[in-house]
Amino acid sequence: MDFDSNKPIYLQIVDGICEKILSSELKPEDRISSVREYGAEIGVNPNTVVRSYEKLTNDGIIYMKRGLGYYVTADALSLVLEKERKEFIENELPKIMKRIKLLNLDIKDLVK
Repeated sequence: MDFDSNKPIYLQIVDGICEKILSSELKPEDRISSVREYGAEIGVNPNTVVRSYEKLTNDGIIYMKRGLGYYVTADALSLVLEKERKEFIENELPKIMKRIKLLNLDIKDLVK
């Protein structure tokens, strides 16, 4: 994982798992790595992973089966899509639209 210093690591982990769900690398009812496994895999403290998993659990994207680990929820894809679309429209699209306007680009230019 390539960490961005402008965003907390636990949120970057959340984003990484959400990307895996969007790309179908993780599907509903797939087991995800344990806290310790994932922490070792990406080189972060397990407490950071716990915080990420708690956020994903609170958002309804993953759930824990006691004694078995964490799993992707049945409606994780729709929840992630909704969250990511909202974030894109509110945070990224305005920047893109401003840049398009500044560069005096036309829709035809963008389609090319």
